[in-house]
Amino acid sequence: MGPVRIKICCIASPEEAWMAIHAGASAIGLVSRMPSGPGVISEERIREIALAVPPPIATFLLTSSQSAELIIDQQRRCATNTVQIVDRLTDGTYQQLRAGMPGVSIVQVIHVLGEESVEEALELAPHVDALLLDSGNPKAAVKELGGTGRAHDWRLSLRIREGAGVPVFLAGGLRAENVAEAVRQVRPFGVDVCSGVRSAGGLDPARLQDFARTVFKASDP
Repeated sequence: MGPVRIKICCIASPEEAWMAIHAGASAIGLVSRMPSGPGVISEERIREIALAVPPPIATFLLTSSQSAELIIDQQRRCATNTVQIVDRLTDGTYQQLRAGMPGVSIVQVIHVLGEESVEEALELAPHVDALLLDSGNPKAAVKELGGTGRAHDWRLSLRIREGAGVPVFLAGGLRAENVAEAVRQVRPFGVDVCSGVRSAGGLDPARLQDFARTVFKASDP
C-alpha cells in the first residue's frame, strides 16, 4: 500500500487551505449549502480559496444538489477541480456531468448504513472517478450528508474498497486516535477529516499535525 492521501474538509479560508497543504494534505474540501452539518461557506469564498490553491492539490466542491445541470452550473461558479456529490443524483446522468465539466473529477459520496450501501457503491463506482464513504443519513428527517463526527462499520467500507475498482476515500468520525486502525482495516486510497482536526471553530495546528503524522506512519509499507 502506498501512502494514504489526506483530504482536509470544511476549509474556510485560504489560510486554512495552506495550513492543510503544509501538513501534507493533497486535497481540501469546500462545503457549499447543506441541509445540516458544519463548514458551510459561500460560493464566492469557495471560488476564492479554489483559485488560491496550487496544482496538484485537489479542490473538492461539496454539493448537496441532486441535479446534473445545477451541479455543472455550481462548479463553473466555484472553479474547483473536483466535485463531491454528497447525495444521490436524481436528475440527469454522470455522462451529462462529464460532458458539462471537462477535466473535472467526479467523486460520489456513499453513506454507509448497511448492506444496501455496498450494493449502491458497486453500482455507481464505474461512473465516477472515486467514491467517498461517509457516515451520514440521507433518509433522516433533516438529511445528514456529512460532517456527523460518527464512524461507521469499516467492514462494509472494506468490501466496497475491494470491489469498487476506483479510488476510495474513507470519512466519518476519523481523528488521530482511530485513523491508524481505520487505515489498517480498510486500506483506503485516502482519508477525509473535518471535526477531528478542529477546535474552537477553526483548524487546530496540533491536531492537524497529529492526524497527518499518524496517517503517514500507518500507511508506511
